[in-house]
Amino acid sequence: MATVVLLRHARSSANGAGVLAGRSEGVFLDATGEGQAAGLVDRLGGLPVRSVVVSPLTRCRQTVGPLVARWGVEPVVEPGLSEVDYGSWTGKAIKDLVGEPLWKVVQGHPSAAVFPDGEGLAQVQARAVAAVRAHDARVAAEFGEQAVWLLCSHGDVIKSILADALGQHLDSFQRIVVDPASVSVVRYTPSRPFVVRMNDCGGDLAGVVPPEPSAGQPAGDATVGGTTGAAAGHGA
Repeated sequence: MATVVLLRHARSSANGAGVLAGRSEGVFLDATGEGQAAGLVDRLGGLPVRSVVVSPLTRCRQTVGPLVARWGVEPVVEPGLSEVDYGSWTGKAIKDLVGEPLWKVVQGHPSAAVFPDGEGLAQVQARAVAAVRAHDARVAAEFGEQAVWLLCSHGDVIKSILADALGQHLDSFQRIVVDPASVSVVRYTPSRPFVVRMNDCGGDLAGVVPPEPSAGQPAGDATVGGTTGAAAGHGA
């Protein structure tokens, strides 16, 4: 299997205004977000990314615009990675939602949370994980198991993917932080995922490129004693 860079879209006008944008039309990156998107070229442009998969919403396509121009890769739009359908909560200010009884469920028992006239967070995780695993298998089949690809989606969607990769119940996913324009990295293998980075907002990402497997160590096995670092490979 391959390695996926999970990129949350850069800051949007709704993020800055404290509004739950959901799938609303007309939500674009604000000035800060445009700067974050431009800065991604320096952070990620040197990675050997073979495929880019993106949520259908404009703020995600804007975020990857500078990167796909650098890589010369046509992004694949994936509905399974779209923002949560927040139903009648869409477009409302966060400050007006915190008093709703459902807010406590979203915080403490998200697997049971279903947004009025929208979808449940368990549904979100199921569709997002199915999408990421299907694209990971596609990339590995086309480009090899050492391939790197990029996915651009939304905060709660990426948190649900990371919870799955960490083997955590969805009810723990609110413990995961995913900031705008942050990068998390998951390396999928036949036996389990490995979470390589989480909520990285500016570090050197050269180490996320998978090394060649060490002789005698089955692919997908964890390194006993811990890795020796990206430069030295996977020896114990």
